[in-house]
Parts: sequence; structure tokens; C-alpha cells
Amino acid sequence: MSVTFDCGRREDRAAGLAAAAAAVRGGQLVVLPTDTVYGVGCDVFSGQALGRLREAKRRGPELPVPILVGSWAALDGVVLAVPRVARELVEAFWPGGLSLVLTHAPSLAWDLGDTGGTVTVRMPLHPFALELLHEIGPMAVSGANTSGNSPASTVDNARLQLGDSVSVYVQGCVTGSLPSTVIDLTTLSEPRLLREGAVSAHAICEVIGDEVSLVS
Repeated sequence: MSVTFDCGRREDRAAGLAAAAAAVRGGQLVVLPTDTVYGVGCDVFSGQALGRLREAKRRGPELPVPILVGSWAALDGVVLAVPRVARELVEAFWPGGLSLVLTHAPSLAWDLGDTGGTVTVRMPLHPFALELLHEIGPMAVSGANTSGNSPASTVDNARLQLGDSVSVYVQGCVTGSLPSTVIDLTTLSEPRLLREGAVSAHAICEVIGDEVSLVS
């Protein structure tokens, strides 16, 4: 049976944070608010938990799971190298709605799917999400929806789609309705915009001084 906490209520916030952290450490799934849409997340280093996440979302390994980090410094711990253009984008848009695709650190043991040696990583601009990430470290987090459906903008919509596959639901203020923008920086000579969302292509171009086009 799932439990729900409202992190907008002072009496629920601490209990919700403790319950969500315990669930993640126990290999369970949690739904949490972010600055874009609700996400469903788990321990990034637990193969069993990642399997539960894929099963809940009804998706296979061909669609890799992104990760969330709680600080700029945490990026260095999950990728092989952080190129200059990535630093510039982090300084401009983190925490916020921009996800970076980079080559992951080869020493890390995780099963995010068919990543081709890459990882999609973001730092969210949401106080509860950041508190949870500071408590337990990087998390695998994807949109709180089943495959083929729109990302959940309310915790009730997330629950309708994911049901009791999630142990803890945390309700909070979700400030956006668009998923994050995703930019691939694995080919440094040509940054590739994989999805335009919360951060516009124009805003990215202003930072990196180069045109980016949406990959079809």
C-alpha cells in the first residue's frame, strides 16, 4: 500500500522526507515533485530498483533512465569529464530545467538502460527534491507516467498511472508544466538538442555562442 505526504504542510514535510529516503534506500520507488513535472525515482545503483522503475513505467531498456543530482559538484562524480560547454550551461541553468547528456564515469555500476556509455543528468530547482538528493545522493528519476502518456503535473495523476508500484508519493508545488530540455554534449564539436522543453534553444545558444538544432 502506498502512502502520501504533502511537503507543503510543515507537519508532513519532515515525515515525507524521511519516508522517501527510507523507501529509496530500501530499493522502492518514490514519486516526488520537481521544478518541471512529477518524477518517479529510485536508488541509481540498485539494479532491482531500476527494474521496478521500468516495470512501473512499462518501458524497456531501450529508453534509458535519467538521473538527478543535488549539486554542481555531484556532476563530476557521475561523468567521465565535464567539458567547458557543459560548465557554462550548468552555471547558466542549474538548478533548473536543462538535462545534459555526457559520457558516464566507467567505474560506476548501474543499469540505466541502453545508454551507449552516456548518462542524462540534471539538477532540479525544487527544495524538496534537492533535500532528498542531499540526503541520499544521485537518484534515477524519470517522468511519473507510464510509457506513451503525458508526464504527470499532479500527484493524483501520477498515482492513477503508477498505482501501488510506488511506495511513497510526495505532493508539492510543481512550478512548470514542461519536461526538461535535453542537450547531448558527447560530441563536443556539435551540441545536439534532443528535446526542447523548459529551457529554450535560443537561451542555450545565447550561452554557448553556437546554434543548436533539434534532432528529429
